[in-house]
Parts: sequence; C-alpha cells; structure tokens
Amino acid sequence: VQLQASGGGLVQAGGSLRLSCAASGRTFSDYVMGWFRQIPGKEREFVAAINRSGGSTYYADSVKGRFAISRDNRKNTMYLQMNNLKPEDTAVYHCAADRGLIVSSYGRAELYDYWGQGTLVTVSS
Repeated sequence: VQLQASGGGLVQAGGSLRLSCAASGRTFSDYVMGWFRQIPGKEREFVAAINRSGGSTYYADSVKGRFAISRDNRKNTMYLQMNNLKPEDTAVYHCAADRGLIVSSYGRAELYDYWGQGTLVTVSS
C-alpha cells in the first residue's frame, strides 16, 4: 500500500491542524493505521493508532484529549485532528500501515511495514 500524508503547516500554540493520510494500492480496511512523529536526532515516537474498522483508537499520553485519530474506509483515508497544539508537538508526522499487528503492538514503529513520506508540523509559542 502507498501512503501520502498531508496537512502539515505552521500554527500558533493553542491552534489546530488536521492531517490526512491517503492510501492506495491495496484494500485500505485490511490495515491497522498509525501516526508517528519524529524530531531530527530522535527516535520516531508513537502518536496514535486506529484499528481496521475504525472502532478502536489508541493514543500516546502526551496527546490524549487533544488529538483524535479517525479513518474513512470508503475514501481510503486516515485523519489526525490536532487541537490545542503545543510547541513540543513540532515534528515531522508520518502515517504508517500494517496488516498483521495486534493491539499490544500498535505503538511499535519498527513493526509497521508501510510508511508515508511525512508532513511537517511547526507550532510556534
């Protein structure tokens, strides 16, 4: 599956952005989807994940209550609504997909087989 992330940009602290991840090439609903973020020089960090149907979502503690992950399997697209953004949310955000993950592995970047190119989110103070 090919993934294309978009929607990043520059926003002031307290603002909002919505990221999108468009998928093509395979049956989108077969894949667990996740968002990860990375700052240069640091490891990729789990942000959120969503199961194949979209009925269950999972978040890193640092974004819980501020971010919301969702997917539309008819449109082959996943979203990340980011509210009340903080400067520490500044990073390149990547979407990822995998067919075989179990719930306990959703936060492990190394287990995802497919990755998008990333979209930069910059939050100014």
